[in-house]
Amino acid sequence: MTTDRGVAARRSWPVLLVPAQTIVMVLLGLLVTSAPASHWPLPVEDRINRGLAAHRVSWADTATEWLSLMASTEAVISTTLICIATLLLLPRAPRWADAAFLGVSVAVQSAVFLLVTMCVERPRPDVSRLDGAPPTSSFPSGHVGASVALYGGLAALAMARMRGPWRYAVSGALALVPPLVALSRLYRGMHHPTDVVGGMINGTATLLIIGSVFLVERYPAAAGAPGGLTPATVPAPSSGARAGRRAVVVRHPYGCGEELAARVRAVLLRHGYTDQRWTPTTAEQPSGALADEDATAGADLVVACGGDGTVRACADVLAATGVPLAVVPCGTGNLLARNLGLPLDPETALEEALSGDTFRIDVASVQGDGLEPVRFTVMAGAGFDAAMVRDASERLKARLGWAAYVWAAARHLADPRMRLSVRLDGGRRLRRRARMVVIGNVGSLQGGLDLLPRARPDSGRLEVMLFDPHGVTGWFAAVGHLTARGVRARTGRPEGVAGPDGSRSEAGGALEYHTATSIDIRFALPQPREIDGDTVADGRRLMVRVEPGALLVRLPRRPDGAPGVRDTSAADPHTDTRTDTDVNADTDVNADTDVNAGTDVNAGTSAVVGAETGPGTNTGGGTGRPTVLTTTQR
Repeated sequence: MTTDRGVAARRSWPVLLVPAQTIVMVLLGLLVTSAPASHWPLPVEDRINRGLAAHRVSWADTATEWLSLMASTEAVISTTLICIATLLLLPRAPRWADAAFLGVSVAVQSAVFLLVTMCVERPRPDVSRLDGAPPTSSFPSGHVGASVALYGGLAALAMARMRGPWRYAVSGALALVPPLVALSRLYRGMHHPTDVVGGMINGTATLLIIGSVFLVERYPAAAGAPGGLTPATVPAPSSGARAGRRAVVVRHPYGCGEELAARVRAVLLRHGYTDQRWTPTTAEQPSGALADEDATAGADLVVACGGDGTVRACADVLAATGVPLAVVPCGTGNLLARNLGLPLDPETALEEALSGDTFRIDVASVQGDGLEPVRFTVMAGAGFDAAMVRDASERLKARLGWAAYVWAAARHLADPRMRLSVRLDGGRRLRRRARMVVIGNVGSLQGGLDLLPRARPDSGRLEVMLFDPHGVTGWFAAVGHLTARGVRARTGRPEGVAGPDGSRSEAGGALEYHTATSIDIRFALPQPREIDGDTVADGRRLMVRVEPGALLVRLPRRPDGAPGVRDTSAADPHTDTRTDTDVNADTDVNADTDVNAGTDVNAGTSAVVGAETGPGTNTGGGTGRPTVLTTTQR
């Protein structure tokens, strides 16, 4: 199997060419400066400089001044930092490789420029100059080299990332900037023609070297369906991978474009998954053809390329089948990937997952009035968060990623509080008012916000949060409490006030937490509801039960903070991890009728999870990690 260290070494070796680039630039500078004044091209250069100086006009003075400013040190540094921040913050997943390519290219070009000017001394042209001359040598042009590294790098990224006719327009406009900067430096009397040529060579060489490190293997030129690789370009499986394995790839067509699909296919092939079946998602089939009876027959792995909605739909099908799931985060939130410790770069996430092990995690089943039983892996909720998800602009989500939810949230800050009742593990009903209720299998949101601090993906329990801030001060107190939670967790300071029933109250009562294996929530009025970031029909009921260890997931390591145990039976893709935690779809969901969630539990008695360990034997929901029945299908 190809190691990450070996791949990194192969990708980074072109950096060794930078010293050679520096030496070549120094030799070119010495060649130009040591030539006799009568030797070509020096006489021609003088005529060009004098001719441009003699034909200056006001509009050209202004235009070339702006072009020179675009390539000045201050402008290049600030533009580079802005572009790097944009590449890391606005996309659904940070584009680390693109940001590194741009930043390193500008930095390397500048370093080579400074080294060359220390070895080469060339005076500025003997004409009137429109700008103040910096103390550095005229050769090579720093403005031109910097403009090639910055604007040429942006042009390369535009060609690689953008689609449609705008790709060529944007790339062409960016690629025109360096030649225009070169012309402006000549016009303003700041450089000889060979100086700007040297700057072009320096910037172009830098882009080629740094681009070969960060971009070459990330933007394959092959095209085609859906992986885009022809048999001639398909990489052979690594020596450590077992060949001939089958993978079903569920691909969201917008989240996972053609180039990313090509890289996913290549990673699977390197790990021995030579038999790949690709199926796109649709609004009617969020898991593609995975729900078909024969879709997973003989499959060794299912790969979900999409956001949390795609992952949830796949997990709903795969729970209790024994077929492992690999998550390729391509969505807006990617909450399950974040909570399982996966990298947010899709290709890296798959590579590390396939190089790791198979682990069991819990899923939860939910149903309600107008809501058929489905499973989720992250969170389900009602109220403020569901309204925020429902009203988030699709256009803003495509442009800003998860930050688009901030605007939607602001529109619902003044929504009225909900009247609801909660029954945990069949106990007595707790009557509350709240702005939102969240039931989570995992607890962290974007930006590291720990919304449900005790939720663990393999604990066999779910965490419930009732959010009810009062007034402006209550909102500030709750948000400040959640923001500061990470600091308190690192210092070990206790949080909240514990109640006699195990509940916790925090932020002056604005946050109330419970844990349970089954939750039954009723609302006085129909409320917006969401499941793993997808909105469902408004309703007055949510009934949720945990299914311990029902889903096998490929991960590079055990989920952080979770007491999970590596699944030793995962090598057999046909192992069945069925549990008895499915919610009966025929359960009465009338808001005026209590629902027995499949377990007869008196108030004050621990609920039975329903994962059988033998005939007539059940595992108590409050006694640590539930035992999961393991059988063999075939």
